[in-house]
Amino acid sequence: MLPNIAVIGNGYWGKNLVRNFHELGRLACVCDPRAAALEEANKAYGVKTCATPECLLSDPQIQGVAISAPAVQHYALAKQFLLSGKDVYVEKPLAMKVEEGQELANIAESHGRILMVGHILQFHPAILELKKMIAAGDLGRIQYIYSSRLNLGKLRAEENILWSFAPHDISAILYLLGEEPEQVSATGSSYLNPHVLDTTLTTCSFQSGATAHIFVSWLHPFKEQKLVIVGDKKMAVFDDVERERKLVIYSHRIDWLDRVPVARKEEGQVVPLPSDEPLRRECEHFLECVTTRKTPRTDGRSGVQVLKVLDACDRSLRAQGRAVALNIVVQKPAYFAHPSAYIDEGTRIGADSKIWHFSHVMSGAQIGEKCNIGQNVVISPGVRIGNRVKIQNNVSVYTGVELEDDVFCGPSMVFTNVINPRSHVERKNEYRRTLLREGASIGANVTIVCGTTVGRYAFVAAGAVVTRDVRDYSLVMGVPAVHAGWMCHCGIRLAEGDTPVCKDCGRRYLIADGICRELKPKVTKFPEVDTQPIAA
Repeated sequence: MLPNIAVIGNGYWGKNLVRNFHELGRLACVCDPRAAALEEANKAYGVKTCATPECLLSDPQIQGVAISAPAVQHYALAKQFLLSGKDVYVEKPLAMKVEEGQELANIAESHGRILMVGHILQFHPAILELKKMIAAGDLGRIQYIYSSRLNLGKLRAEENILWSFAPHDISAILYLLGEEPEQVSATGSSYLNPHVLDTTLTTCSFQSGATAHIFVSWLHPFKEQKLVIVGDKKMAVFDDVERERKLVIYSHRIDWLDRVPVARKEEGQVVPLPSDEPLRRECEHFLECVTTRKTPRTDGRSGVQVLKVLDACDRSLRAQGRAVALNIVVQKPAYFAHPSAYIDEGTRIGADSKIWHFSHVMSGAQIGEKCNIGQNVVISPGVRIGNRVKIQNNVSVYTGVELEDDVFCGPSMVFTNVINPRSHVERKNEYRRTLLREGASIGANVTIVCGTTVGRYAFVAAGAVVTRDVRDYSLVMGVPAVHAGWMCHCGIRLAEGDTPVCKDCGRRYLIADGICRELKPKVTKFPEVDTQPIAA
């Protein structure tokens, strides 16, 4: 069964997504904060509309969303829908920061969601044909690529020309060459607004020896969208403004006569191309990926590759055009993670914490300082873990669980976050909060039913099943767990009586009305001593 898609944004480009998904019979809703845009969509297609994205989050009739909002909103919107269980198509750029793009890619992978980026040139018949020709060696060794994307407008204030126009060409070049550049240099100029670049010229150097030059401008007297590929056998020109001669191959060659290079020009050969609309192909590909769960051609990882090049361009621009390495230097974390552990982007892990073999900390999780996360532990999105927490092997801490400072979780204990789970019924909106208060200890193979609170310094015996709240300092055991005594702050069982004293650490307690509380130690007040010197 084909999925239903909602389109967010019925503006300059979003209208094209709305049209294509409608023609494909999969348009379920159009979302836009502007009343006129919604009225236009409803009038043209008779489709359901809404003004805020929140109305789509819990709609079970919508399996995926296509985001065509302003670029600065891409990250927040995509993250919101991925975490709500929707598949996401987002127009370029994927985000405005590399770290945000990596976080989105990680969320999609860890949650089993489809994340596709709108790099439309990878669906253009000319680019697909060029990819085949390069792979077959028809052009020979690629020496350099030159792309130009020029026009008068559309001017933007929230992003410069580099982030608005260049993602198209960067994506196409990375796809054609099959490699990332080693270094990037970029220069640009601002004419209309001192803080927004109107033109940029970027040079990318690749390990294979190829070079790419990318010129973009929205302050140009005529429209030009051209990609030139120069190989040592043939040259190719892709001109997307042309109607009939979109892709032309030139068999030009260079002969050496008397040690002097002489150009031999040949007539260009037009390559016939199908008339398919690239955006239609792109929308069809997204629907196919949502249906079959296969990885999109332009998935989140490919979107991050483009962001890395854009980030390098920004760094070069700030350095007055100096060439910079593509890879971002990542500061060594203050915590330890075993090489087999997987730490998603967007996590917060405190200093001196340790994460051991085969564990996975998902995006959005927070772990405090000096924690010890054992082997094969999963920390889900949104989980909050305090300081000095110890989680033994084979424990999954699900969304909705919070562990305060000094909590101990024994091996193979189990948390839940839904009361009545079914594999075929999604109940993410029914997650219940589970709280383990400061100093609580949970034994091996315990099950904590969601929605319960385990009190401060409580002790849950091995194998117990906790179905209701546990009081502070309470010892519980059994299935279901019941109160069986009281435990000291230090973990020693207290003797019977109303005012027990721990035989190990000496702490004193008062037990009354089913509540145990620690008594503050008595402070002995000594008499004041006269410190005046005694007369001789």
